[in-house]
Formats: sequence, structure tokens, C-alpha cells
Amino acid sequence: MPTRRSLVALGLAGAGGWGLSRLVPHAEAAGPQRRFPFELTDAEWRRRLTPAQFRVLRDHGTERPFSSPLDQEKRRGVFACAGCGYQLFRSETKYDSGTGWPSFHSPIPNAVGYRDDFSLFMRRTEVHCANCGGHLGHVFDDGPPPTGKRYCMNGVAMTFMPDAGQPGARS
Repeated sequence: MPTRRSLVALGLAGAGGWGLSRLVPHAEAAGPQRRFPFELTDAEWRRRLTPAQFRVLRDHGTERPFSSPLDQEKRRGVFACAGCGYQLFRSETKYDSGTGWPSFHSPIPNAVGYRDDFSLFMRRTEVHCANCGGHLGHVFDDGPPPTGKRYCMNGVAMTFMPDAGQPGARS
């Protein structure tokens, strides 16, 4: 049986996937454009990323729910930014929120930044990579202990690096 949260998530993802979020511009908190330690030109980002990664990381898009294999990733390891490789979340903080996106209760310290997002006719808190500024998703106050937070991330915006000794780990 679908939950209210999963139905709302599907509706928002569908609206975002069909371009509604482009009709309502992404708005940041007032202030100068932020600089990040890792920066590339738009052309360099386009060469580095797949079209889906570019749409999410650089254009603040949203992937379809239940479309990312990272939503089902259960091995021990680290989730990193697909744009710059910066480590964002440890697998120990991941949980199944039922929304169809990889969800975490807390990031690695100093790995992410936040911006006010007023798109889709509401106020949300956007989460971005602290190293390159890539859009990762949003954080909500309906998560599990110990933080009560749900970092609802786009899987296409991340890569997964299994711990050594795990199947698929790099040696």
C-alpha cells in the first residue's frame, strides 16, 4: 500500500521530470554566487557528466523515483558525488525511506551544503556537494533517529565505493 510520502514523492518527481520545476525557477537565498573548491565551466561539466547527471547536478533536476540502483545498495561503503568524487554519505547512515530515492539520516561532516529552494511552489532545503556545488537532493525533517532528518538524494548524482573486502570493491 503506498504511503502518503511515497505518493507525494511520485507526484513531485513526475512534475520535476516533465519540466514543471523549470517553469518555476530554482531560487537560492539572497546573496552573491557561491564559489566552490572544485569548479568547471559548463562545457567541461557537459563533457564530464552523462546527460542525466548534468540535468540533476548542474540544472537542479530530479530523477524518477525507483530508477536508481543506489536506492537498493546495501553494501558497506561510501556514496560520493558523481561530479567530483567528494565523499558525501557513509552506508551506515542509509535507510529505506520508501520514497524511491536513496535516503540517509546524516552526511559525512562538512560534505554537503544547503540552500533555500523555492521551486515547485514551496520552500524546501536543497542539499549540494560542498566541493563542487552539484545539486544532490533535499533534506526533510521526517527521518529516523538519531537525527530525525531524511536526506533524500538523487542516485544519479552519486557513485558508490564499496569498502575493501566487499564484493565489487576496488583493490
